[in-house]
Amino acid sequence: MAIKELIVGGGCFWCTEAVFEVLKGVSDVESGYANGQTLNPTYRDICTGETGHAEVIKITYDDTVITSDTLLDIFFVVHNPTTLNQQGADRGTQYRSTILYTDEETKEAAEAAMEAAQNDYSDPIVTIIEALDKYYPAEAYHQDYYRQNSMQGYCMAVIPPKLAKLKAKFGKEMA
Repeated sequence: MAIKELIVGGGCFWCTEAVFEVLKGVSDVESGYANGQTLNPTYRDICTGETGHAEVIKITYDDTVITSDTLLDIFFVVHNPTTLNQQGADRGTQYRSTILYTDEETKEAAEAAMEAAQNDYSDPIVTIIEALDKYYPAEAYHQDYYRQNSMQGYCMAVIPPKLAKLKAKFGKEMA
Protein backbone atom coordinates (compact mmCIF):
# COMPACT_ATOMS: atom_id res chain seq x y z
CA MET A 1 0.00 0.00 0.00
CA ALA A 2 1.36 3.40 -1.01
CA ILE A 3 -0.58 6.35 0.40
CA LYS A 4 -0.37 9.52 -1.66
CA GLU A 5 -2.08 12.91 -1.86
CA LEU A 6 -3.37 14.95 -4.76
CA ILE A 7 -4.69 18.51 -4.46
CA VAL A 8 -7.07 19.83 -7.11
CA GLY A 9 -9.58 22.65 -7.46
CA GLY A 10 -12.53 22.37 -9.79
CA GLY A 11 -14.92 25.01 -8.53
CA CYS A 12 -16.87 24.62 -5.31
CA PHE A 13 -15.10 22.17 -3.02
CA TRP A 14 -18.41 20.68 -1.88
CA CYS A 15 -18.94 19.41 -5.42
CA THR A 16 -15.49 18.00 -6.05
CA GLU A 17 -15.31 16.44 -2.59
CA ALA A 18 -18.60 14.60 -3.20
CA VAL A 19 -17.25 13.04 -6.39
CA PHE A 20 -13.86 11.88 -5.18
CA GLU A 21 -14.98 10.46 -1.85
CA VAL A 22 -16.98 7.70 -3.57
CA LEU A 23 -13.95 6.18 -5.31
CA LYS A 24 -12.30 2.88 -4.41
CA GLY A 25 -8.87 3.51 -2.96
CA VAL A 26 -9.65 7.03 -1.74
CA SER A 27 -9.41 7.08 2.04
CA ASP A 28 -10.08 10.78 2.66
CA VAL A 29 -11.08 13.95 0.86
CA GLU A 30 -10.56 17.21 2.71
CA SER A 31 -11.86 20.58 1.55
CA GLY A 32 -9.43 23.45 1.86
CA TYR A 33 -7.89 26.63 0.51
CA ALA A 34 -4.63 26.88 -1.41
CA ASN A 35 -2.09 29.34 -2.75
CA GLY A 36 -3.35 32.71 -1.58
CA GLN A 37 -1.72 35.53 0.28
CA THR A 38 -3.96 35.66 3.38
CA LEU A 39 -2.68 33.61 6.33
CA ASN A 40 -5.22 31.24 7.90
CA PRO A 41 -8.11 32.31 5.67
CA THR A 42 -11.73 31.70 6.52
CA TYR A 43 -14.55 30.85 4.13
CA ARG A 44 -15.78 34.42 4.49
CA ASP A 45 -12.32 35.67 3.43
CA ILE A 46 -12.22 33.33 0.44
CA CYS A 47 -15.68 34.34 -0.76
CA THR A 48 -14.48 37.91 -1.34
CA GLY A 49 -12.27 36.64 -4.15
CA GLU A 50 -9.53 38.94 -2.86
CA THR A 51 -7.30 36.46 -0.99
CA GLY A 52 -5.86 34.71 -4.03
CA HIS A 53 -6.81 31.28 -2.67
CA ALA A 54 -8.56 28.55 -4.63
CA GLU A 55 -11.18 26.27 -3.12
CA VAL A 56 -9.51 22.87 -3.38
CA ILE A 57 -9.72 19.32 -2.15
CA LYS A 58 -6.89 17.20 -0.82
CA ILE A 59 -7.41 13.60 -1.90
CA THR A 60 -5.66 10.92 0.14
CA TYR A 61 -5.52 7.64 -1.77
CA ASP A 62 -3.85 4.26 -2.09
CA ASP A 63 -2.10 4.27 -5.44
CA THR A 64 -2.12 0.48 -5.59
CA VAL A 65 -5.93 0.72 -5.85
CA ILE A 66 -6.41 3.95 -7.83
CA THR A 67 -3.67 5.87 -9.60
CA SER A 68 -3.05 9.60 -9.83
CA ASP A 69 -3.57 9.24 -13.59
CA THR A 70 -7.10 7.94 -13.01
CA LEU A 71 -7.83 10.65 -10.45
CA LEU A 72 -6.66 13.30 -12.90
CA ASP A 73 -8.76 11.80 -15.70
CA ILE A 74 -11.79 11.92 -13.39
CA PHE A 75 -10.97 15.53 -12.45
CA PHE A 76 -11.15 16.59 -16.11
CA VAL A 77 -14.47 14.78 -16.64
CA VAL A 78 -16.44 15.99 -13.60
CA HIS A 79 -15.90 19.73 -13.98
CA ASN A 80 -15.59 22.14 -16.87
CA PRO A 81 -11.89 22.97 -17.20
CA THR A 82 -12.55 25.42 -20.06
CA THR A 83 -14.20 28.20 -18.04
CA LEU A 84 -11.81 30.68 -16.46
CA ASN A 85 -12.50 31.29 -12.77
CA GLN A 86 -15.99 29.80 -12.99
CA GLN A 87 -17.94 26.61 -12.51
CA GLY A 88 -21.60 27.03 -13.31
CA ALA A 89 -23.00 29.92 -11.29
CA ASP A 90 -19.90 30.07 -9.06
CA ARG A 91 -17.65 32.88 -10.29
CA GLY A 92 -14.36 34.25 -9.01
CA THR A 93 -10.70 33.29 -8.83
CA GLN A 94 -11.46 31.07 -5.84
CA TYR A 95 -13.33 28.74 -8.22
CA ARG A 96 -10.47 28.37 -10.72
CA SER A 97 -9.59 25.01 -12.19
CA THR A 98 -6.22 24.06 -10.76
CA ILE A 99 -3.95 21.13 -10.06
CA LEU A 100 -1.38 21.75 -7.35
CA TYR A 101 1.79 19.70 -7.38
CA THR A 102 4.47 19.05 -4.77
CA ASP A 103 6.83 17.07 -7.02
CA GLU A 104 7.84 16.74 -10.67
CA GLU A 105 6.04 13.40 -11.04
CA THR A 106 2.68 14.98 -10.19
CA LYS A 107 3.39 17.99 -12.39
CA GLU A 108 4.18 15.76 -15.38
CA ALA A 109 1.12 13.58 -14.75
CA ALA A 110 -1.08 16.70 -14.59
CA GLU A 111 0.35 18.04 -17.84
CA ALA A 112 -0.20 14.70 -19.60
CA ALA A 113 -3.77 14.40 -18.25
CA MET A 114 -4.61 17.93 -19.37
CA GLU A 115 -3.20 17.31 -22.84
CA ALA A 116 -5.22 14.09 -23.17
CA ALA A 117 -8.39 15.74 -21.82
CA GLN A 118 -8.19 18.53 -24.40
CA ASN A 119 -9.47 16.00 -26.98
CA ASP A 120 -12.82 15.97 -25.12
CA TYR A 121 -13.32 19.75 -25.27
CA SER A 122 -13.74 22.13 -28.21
CA ASP A 123 -12.66 25.14 -26.13
CA PRO A 124 -9.13 25.34 -24.70
CA ILE A 125 -8.60 23.99 -21.20
CA VAL A 126 -7.66 26.81 -18.80
CA THR A 127 -6.69 24.66 -15.81
CA ILE A 128 -3.69 26.08 -13.98
CA ILE A 129 -1.00 23.58 -13.03
CA GLU A 130 0.93 25.23 -10.22
CA ALA A 131 3.26 24.37 -7.38
CA LEU A 132 1.55 24.09 -4.00
CA ASP A 133 2.65 27.04 -1.89
CA LYS A 134 0.22 26.98 1.06
CA TYR A 135 -2.70 24.77 2.01
CA TYR A 136 -5.23 25.35 4.77
CA PRO A 137 -8.04 22.94 5.69
CA ALA A 138 -11.49 24.52 5.40
CA GLU A 139 -13.68 24.89 8.47
CA ALA A 140 -15.19 21.70 9.90
CA TYR A 141 -18.70 22.43 8.58
CA HIS A 142 -17.36 22.22 4.99
CA GLN A 143 -15.97 18.70 5.43
CA ASP A 144 -18.19 15.88 4.06
CA TYR A 145 -20.66 18.60 3.17
CA TYR A 146 -22.66 16.67 0.60
CA ARG A 147 -23.03 13.59 2.79
CA GLN A 148 -24.37 15.79 5.57
CA ASN A 149 -26.44 18.14 3.40
CA SER A 150 -27.50 16.18 0.32
CA MET A 151 -30.98 17.72 0.39
CA GLN A 152 -29.64 21.29 0.33
CA GLY A 153 -30.76 22.99 -2.90
CA TYR A 154 -27.32 23.76 -4.30
CA CYS A 155 -26.16 20.21 -3.62
CA MET A 156 -29.28 18.71 -5.21
CA ALA A 157 -28.83 20.80 -8.36
CA VAL A 158 -25.09 20.50 -8.92
CA ILE A 159 -23.71 17.27 -7.46
CA PRO A 160 -25.98 14.47 -8.85
CA PRO A 161 -25.08 15.36 -12.49
CA LYS A 162 -21.39 15.16 -11.57
CA LEU A 163 -21.91 11.78 -9.92
CA ALA A 164 -23.83 10.59 -13.01
CA LYS A 165 -20.91 11.63 -15.26
CA LEU A 166 -18.54 9.80 -12.93
CA LYS A 167 -20.64 6.65 -12.97
CA ALA A 168 -21.07 6.71 -16.75
CA LYS A 169 -17.37 6.96 -17.46
CA PHE A 170 -15.68 5.55 -14.34
CA GLY A 171 -18.30 3.30 -12.70
CA LYS A 172 -15.81 0.52 -12.03
CA GLU A 173 -13.73 2.94 -9.95
CA MET A 174 -16.60 3.70 -7.58
CA ALA A 175 -16.84 2.04 -4.19
